[in-house]
Amino acid sequence: MVRCLLLCWFTLLLLPPLLAQDYPRQAIDLDLLVQELFAEQDDESISYEDFYETLFQYYQRPIDLNRTTPEELAALYLLSRPQIAAFFEYLEENGDLLSIYELQAIPGFDLPTIYQLLPFVRVRDTGLQADQRPLWQRVVGEDNNALILRYERTLQERRGYMPIDTTSRSRSRYLGSPEKLYLRYRISHPRDYSFGFAAEKDPGEQLIWDRTTRRYGFDYYTAHLQLYNRGRFKTIALGDYQLQIGQGLLLSSGYTVGKGSETIATVSRPNLGIRPYTSVLEYAFLRGGAVTYNVGQVDITGFYSNKRVDANLQDRLDSLPFYTNFFTSIQTSGFHRTPTELANKGQAREQVFGGNASFQSRDKSLNLGLTALGTHYSAPMQKAGVPYQRFEFNGTRNYNIGANYSYTWQNVYLFGETALSKSGGVGTINGFVANLSNRVELAMLHRYYARHFHSFYGSAFGEGTRNINEQGFYTGIKIRPLPQWEITAYYDRFRFPWLRYQVDAPSYGDEYLVRLLFRPNKLSSLYAQMRSESKGRNVPGNTTSIDYVAQALRRNYLLHFETVASKILSLKSRVQFSTYTHESPQETGYLIAQDLNFTFNKVRLSTRYAIFDTDSYATRQYIYERDVLYAFSIPAFFGKGTRTYALLQFRPIRSMDVWLKYGLTFYRNQDSIGTGMETIEGSKRSDVKVQLRYKF
Repeated sequence: MVRCLLLCWFTLLLLPPLLAQDYPRQAIDLDLLVQELFAEQDDESISYEDFYETLFQYYQRPIDLNRTTPEELAALYLLSRPQIAAFFEYLEENGDLLSIYELQAIPGFDLPTIYQLLPFVRVRDTGLQADQRPLWQRVVGEDNNALILRYERTLQERRGYMPIDTTSRSRSRYLGSPEKLYLRYRISHPRDYSFGFAAEKDPGEQLIWDRTTRRYGFDYYTAHLQLYNRGRFKTIALGDYQLQIGQGLLLSSGYTVGKGSETIATVSRPNLGIRPYTSVLEYAFLRGGAVTYNVGQVDITGFYSNKRVDANLQDRLDSLPFYTNFFTSIQTSGFHRTPTELANKGQAREQVFGGNASFQSRDKSLNLGLTALGTHYSAPMQKAGVPYQRFEFNGTRNYNIGANYSYTWQNVYLFGETALSKSGGVGTINGFVANLSNRVELAMLHRYYARHFHSFYGSAFGEGTRNINEQGFYTGIKIRPLPQWEITAYYDRFRFPWLRYQVDAPSYGDEYLVRLLFRPNKLSSLYAQMRSESKGRNVPGNTTSIDYVAQALRRNYLLHFETVASKILSLKSRVQFSTYTHESPQETGYLIAQDLNFTFNKVRLSTRYAIFDTDSYATRQYIYERDVLYAFSIPAFFGKGTRTYALLQFRPIRSMDVWLKYGLTFYRNQDSIGTGMETIEGSKRSDVKVQLRYKF
């Protein structure tokens, strides 16, 4: 009786004119949400597209709160682990939710968090609405399926597409046309099935059928089929897939965030297990099969992958008498535009195999996991032998074994993972997240990755792009002093015990960020942010055999304002400023951008005008741009110039959406743009992009 009275009161508080039991879903600006999580966009290694697509899938098919798991909620990066624990404690004590409005009764759930969560969740009576039809009937009747076609190109001609200049030393040119083509189809239903494929041709690649170079029309293809909850089989995957296990020290998908203005929820990684691979990034995925089988409270996952990777095979060394070839590294660009790039395509074969056993307590508070995997290459990997590569992996085989854990105790969430590689190198990451009060959250994390720890598919929390040769300690905090105000900050101290690329000595550094956010209402937000990073780097221009290493200090300042002026018009204003110092006079750069976004009945128009001025590439300015669906654009600008773009989205018929984007970048006082074969003669670069989505 008390629960029913509270539910009625919360319902009246949240939405007085209640017309239905469930909350009326409203349109969400996914671009804004992702932009807030990636408030400092300067890491080109992050798979933004993977993260964006996952959120979009949750938006299309919201999570059923009465059937969800802790890891599924954590994958949204909107709730802290103590909040997730409080949610399941509430379900344990009170049973399934009766309405979405009941979220307000859960300790730690404030209105801003609930409003942010609502587009991705729902409450439904699974007993009455569960679909019991055969799989083929569910697939035929599924409305979450679409075919996407995309075309894009730079209008100005680049050097790589021009005839060879006989007076130039360069004799290389792109083999294909300057267009970029993309095709994709996917049909899926949460907790049931997912099927999809994609194909891509990069600019400069040929659209050709050639078996000798393994090109069959498009240069790259990916496809997946995954089934869920088939008896004791939780997941069955065929084709291309990713694995997100533990904290990602051994197996990590591209669905990660890293350091940013969200200082709490993004510190720990969700243990999602097997995930479909739908990106067109031509690396960091597994190709073969994987399965997860449930035995009581234990999930057992086995996987096998066999695929070709790009590598420059070279004649054997005397130290490798049993092999005719070797390669120095795996090439991850995915480009096959020139004869040299094409000759390296798929020259080595990589096999990855292993398994994971994961235990979860009945109250979902404790998780324990054990992972083992092996990696085998068809030819030895032999590094070039420069000093910073002394402890890198060499050979054809690598093995890893590791254990991960997570435990929730009251308002504290503990997590970690430790692993060992064949070389004897150890990697470990451990941390906790705590709700100190309803207004204060704290996160701390320590990581240690030995200089001879080798993990090819790991991407745990860290400063470097790989989990090797790094030690660090991170502290993040989030404070809500008043309902409309939020302060987030972090401090990260790290060191690299051995040499790194362009750092010819052991080095150290630190990084901190502070952001003040003010939301006067649901339609407006204003935040100011400051970030500072100090890191050891080789001093440029040094003439000694070993470069002198000094601290490079980079600081970024950001002011962002956004408001919905009317049902038709929304505005965004952004000012960025940065400084860079490295044993030389300080360099500066800034960018000012103004967005005007219009939303009509079936038409959406997004526009921007920006000006930028930087002293050098070191003070380049990254800024997020709205793009077509499933594309994520964060260009970097340096020099002096302006950037304008317009993105038009409309629906000519009910089942079709069309996107048209035109962008123009003008550089002042420059006669050319780019370098090498990407050089454009002139001061302007204009790009067009067209995308069609047809929903069956």
